[in-house]
Amino acid sequence: MGEWLKVTVAERIRWNEGLYSLRFRAPLPAFKAGQFVRVGLDIDGERVARPYSLVNAPGETPHEIFFNVVPEGPLSPRLARLEVGDSLFVHTSVTGTMTMERTPEHRHLWLFATGTALGPFLSMLKTEAPWERAERVVLGHSVRHVADLAYSETIRQLEMQHGDRFDFVPLVTREACPTALRERVQASLTSGDLERHVALELRPEDAHVMLCGNSDMIKEVRQLLESRGLRRHRRREPGHITVEKYH
Repeated sequence: MGEWLKVTVAERIRWNEGLYSLRFRAPLPAFKAGQFVRVGLDIDGERVARPYSLVNAPGETPHEIFFNVVPEGPLSPRLARLEVGDSLFVHTSVTGTMTMERTPEHRHLWLFATGTALGPFLSMLKTEAPWERAERVVLGHSVRHVADLAYSETIRQLEMQHGDRFDFVPLVTREACPTALRERVQASLTSGDLERHVALELRPEDAHVMLCGNSDMIKEVRQLLESRGLRRHRRREPGHITVEKYH
């Protein structure tokens, strides 16, 4: 069941005009990397809440969410205006099925995110689980503009810690960037550019793929992967693809 907790903002990070992170301390129950929590505010006498994945790893404090501002939305513009010391509400029922514990055996872990869906993958990669399970980890992050590539310091730390076992592939679709592919995830897989970039083939024999982000990306990448012989992973039917949708 859980309950609502009133907590205060410990830190606010403004990545760009429409992209923010909030950090807060809250006595949340133990959770698994990749899970999400409901965050809300009281607006016009009603509690308005939305699910946000936790960016911090289990055991890491403060808790952290990563979100984009939806200008016409009731909640995100108000969350973006919060300052250190302001209050918000967090529900204690942390949940979600996109976790490493639910994945079958694999040698190569492929993580594909659009926008703020990067958050749960960072939570996972800061734990030992992916590195105990996989020989190589590829993280593809698709955004529209270079300024949307947040958490560069966290990614640099992962690169330093794991060396050749970790490949971060930024995909920037609306402007040129010398360090990024200028394609969406689905296009980069169709062309083969992403696999050539990391010198690794994505194949059903040794891969597990986790998709988190907008519905179009997930639908199109799933179809492409299924054409290669990969299938959706379910508890009773082990497969190769785990999905979490962000809207």
